[in-house]
Amino acid sequence: MKSFFSYLIFEDYRNDNPLELIESPRVGRKLPDTLSINEIDDLISAIDLSSPEGERNRAILETLYGCGLRVSELVSLKISDLFFDEGFIKITGKGNKQRFVPIGNITQKFISIYQNSIRSHLNVQKGHEDTLFLNRRGKQLTRAMIFTIIKDLASKIELNKIISPHTLRHSFATHLLENGADLRSIQLMLGHESITTTEIYVHLDRKHLTQVMNSFHPRK
Repeated sequence: MKSFFSYLIFEDYRNDNPLELIESPRVGRKLPDTLSINEIDDLISAIDLSSPEGERNRAILETLYGCGLRVSELVSLKISDLFFDEGFIKITGKGNKQRFVPIGNITQKFISIYQNSIRSHLNVQKGHEDTLFLNRRGKQLTRAMIFTIIKDLASKIELNKIISPHTLRHSFATHLLENGADLRSIQLMLGHESITTTEIYVHLDRKHLTQVMNSFHPRK
């Protein structure tokens, strides 16, 4: 309606906008869904490791959850972005902004297994030589394929939740916060431009908030 009246003013049909002082409704922020540690373990345990794609899919899930990546960051991850000796991977996020994210020994282990036992035997297509996660044709995986992998695993374990690759990213941040990580560190790892985006995770676990209050408030 505001735009409509602005159009009428522009076309000289009227001189004022009666909605100028009316505040637009704000879209509410929905709390993200998360998985428990047991549910994540169940997802990964459901992967069929007898197929060549099994080792790759395990490395994918471990990387999504272990590093808190966006799905677009995962599919574009390069071998040259891996700095295992230093314990970091280089991520290119939104707006081509780069950041270094810590990578744990477990995630390193499964990426290395995939690289050595599966990827090294693929016929890698030209232009994808440095891409870490490849499909069976030797090309970069699509975002849709990652969604399908996770959806199929959720169905396999009869998980009564609608999840996506982003659910693992949310779980990464939530579990870090529950175990005492500070918001600023989580913000840097997630690549959030603003700390207010990261603050949504404070609202996920009220039990955690109660523990914080009881531990740190002077009148507990």
